[in-house]
Amino acid sequence: MRNFLLFILFMLSASVSHAQLGVKYDPKVQEKENLQYWRPKGNLFVGDCMPYYQNGKFSFYWLLDSAHHAGLKGLGGHQWALSTTSDLKTWKQEPVVLGIDQEWEKSICTGSIAFYHNTYYAFYATRLIDENGKVNEQLSYATSKDGIHFNKQQPNPFYSYAAGYSKRDFRDPKVFIDEKTGEFHLFVSSWQENPVLAHAGGCLVHLISKDLKNWSLKAPVLTGQSSVPECPDYFLWKGWYYLVYGDNGDTYYVKSKQPYGPWEEPEFQALNESWSNVLKTASFKNDRRIAASWIPSRHENKDNNGEIFGGNALFREVLQLTNGTLATRFPEEMIPASGRPLKISFVDGLYSKKISENAITIDAPNGTGAAHLENIPQNVRLTLEVEPIGSNDEFGFYLRSDKQASGGYKSSFSANKQTVSLGNTEIRAVTGLNKPIKIDLIMTGDIIDISIDGRRCIVNRTPEQKGGFLWFYAKHGKVNFKSVKVCPLANRGD
Repeated sequence: MRNFLLFILFMLSASVSHAQLGVKYDPKVQEKENLQYWRPKGNLFVGDCMPYYQNGKFSFYWLLDSAHHAGLKGLGGHQWALSTTSDLKTWKQEPVVLGIDQEWEKSICTGSIAFYHNTYYAFYATRLIDENGKVNEQLSYATSKDGIHFNKQQPNPFYSYAAGYSKRDFRDPKVFIDEKTGEFHLFVSSWQENPVLAHAGGCLVHLISKDLKNWSLKAPVLTGQSSVPECPDYFLWKGWYYLVYGDNGDTYYVKSKQPYGPWEEPEFQALNESWSNVLKTASFKNDRRIAASWIPSRHENKDNNGEIFGGNALFREVLQLTNGTLATRFPEEMIPASGRPLKISFVDGLYSKKISENAITIDAPNGTGAAHLENIPQNVRLTLEVEPIGSNDEFGFYLRSDKQASGGYKSSFSANKQTVSLGNTEIRAVTGLNKPIKIDLIMTGDIIDISIDGRRCIVNRTPEQKGGFLWFYAKHGKVNFKSVKVCPLANRGD
């Protein structure tokens, strides 16, 4: 789990649930419809996500966060909450499924779920303070017959640390079970005590057991990382093995035709969005794969301040290309409902010409051309097609902007650099920007989210700018913006 510099200490209140020492959480008052961009009511936030799919039910396990990791004097005070669905549309909110029951449990940290012989297994790290007053992370597990009501198993924790690896950083176990041998495998986030390169000790420890009591230590499946490779995910999909991990807050993956490598770097890192934290995936119906993560909050709710722990849920559909590289798009079922398209009228700026009511061309070989729309609501879905004609430097939008685009959030697309930016974040190795693409863009509350041609996504937390201008621009080239639709989101005020 990610560690943050925290500014506020939060005293946990008593809960009426079985998690008597944890923060109060009432599932009955929580949202039961679309959970895209959702966060729980109250001073509560979504933390690390652990999706799981079994028998037609998609289980979205997530860390219940209060006051941005400040619970229990900054040690987290986290517990596992659960939201379930069969269709990604209608959800059931469950009470806390793994809570803080003992004084020594300072946080029920990130982990993973497995199902074996009619039993659900939840493996997680427990953060605690040892007899020397030092913070440690140790491994625990619980079992359940329904994936909702878990019983912690003894001894708890069952594994303290592995020789040669950090005691402080020993967390986020990813479990999978070899059904042929009955062996439980854990990949655990840690740091080598004596790495070859002092700055590259991040690794994933590999533990194996048949009885969940005696564990053997194998060679790490990942080494040489610049930070502890947090919250790993691991899965086999259509002939490829994928190992997913966090590095300094961003999500990366490698792929292989063999269970433990050798690993290959993919063509591009579609899971890496700086404002999509701790992304993990689960299978879904019809051999689909759904990813869940969280959009961090910004310190003091300012555009240019850094992220702090906890925020809103974020979902992606994961796609697999022919060479095993992964792509992402919005899950169709989770796109926010919107009303009829607004009647729009482009206002010419410079080097622009209206093609139709919902299309405009910008031809600006000598500089930057632009046109705009006015009176755009704060909460909308914008869809369009972008057609570059020949080469250009860049094109894009100014969102929630004002007259002359002096404010708002710039989103730029550069085929030459293969980059897409949104405000102060960027994704790289975005191919195909020199060809016609489709854009699907959601602005809701303080979140802006963009899907690029149904294969790459970028999201950002954007709390301050609230202008009603939507600018289109192109620089050193000709670009057609076509089939532009602006649809207000349903049930959202502006």
